[in-house]
Amino acid sequence: MRSHWMSPRKVLAVVAILGLSVTGCGYIVPPPEFGSPTPVIVDKGWAGIVNGVSQANGALHVDLSIVNNTGDWSALNVSASRAQVIDSSGRSTGCSKVFVGTSVFVNDVGWYLPAGFVMKGYTGGSVSAPEVQLLYVECAGVATDAARTLKVDYTYITGPFNYYSASHKFVGTLNLDLTKVVGDTKYPVAEKVPSMVLNKPATVIVGINQCTVQLDTATRTATGFEFGWETGNPTNSTCAVRIGTPPVIGADGILYGFYRSPHLTDVPRTPPGAKSLWTTKVTVPSTVTGLYILLPVETKQDKYFVDHVIDISDK
Repeated sequence: MRSHWMSPRKVLAVVAILGLSVTGCGYIVPPPEFGSPTPVIVDKGWAGIVNGVSQANGALHVDLSIVNNTGDWSALNVSASRAQVIDSSGRSTGCSKVFVGTSVFVNDVGWYLPAGFVMKGYTGGSVSAPEVQLLYVECAGVATDAARTLKVDYTYITGPFNYYSASHKFVGTLNLDLTKVVGDTKYPVAEKVPSMVLNKPATVIVGINQCTVQLDTATRTATGFEFGWETGNPTNSTCAVRIGTPPVIGADGILYGFYRSPHLTDVPRTPPGAKSLWTTKVTVPSTVTGLYILLPVETKQDKYFVDHVIDISDK
């Protein structure tokens, strides 16, 4: 007797057809790929580097850098970081000012940093008045000569950003020896991680619905950079691929670009078989060199973003 059950592949085919007939939209959610191996990533969390220890208005002031050792793209929530300092007598004191992270999170997500990259600041302030926020901790009533260890509890996420699904949060603790100050930290690449691809500017990146995006131009302006992007559509349907407003990070270790969720920025819709051009801008001091673009690309489904690095360090 013939079974009435369909094979998994036939079920997925029917679901895909029904989904298209119901939604009628240009965004397609592809079925999972059979037999695709899941890469094993050893997540070592984040590391910290003490760049300076000083006294400021009666408080211990510690300048920091952070290194992504998760093995994946990761964002660290500044607002969720907490710190305490331990002095030579073993006494612990809480710290009132703690700026340790990749950016302030909006809707539970912020700027991601590639694996193996190191940074010491990010763009804070507001969209209309962005300002550089350096990473530091201040602890009132603690003398520099008595401070020994700084403990920073932090919260972070890894992997692609899915607007429709909350990212899993991880927690960790930086245990920093305040007697060991590093004054010559190299930014922004601390270690070349095999899993992290540094793309050339002309690299074609495949996004949602097989729509492609690539960097066409990178032009220095009076205030920073203007990036020209090209979308290619090899399909028979109109498509678009969102990338938000990509930030950059360079040899000074600052992540430039005020954070907004990448789904909020519009891009042109590209007709079948055609190409579209558009631009994004980022404010960067003219003295900053050795830059990398951190590019979130809408991939696989609506508002699902996979990050890529584009190397423009020769600009």
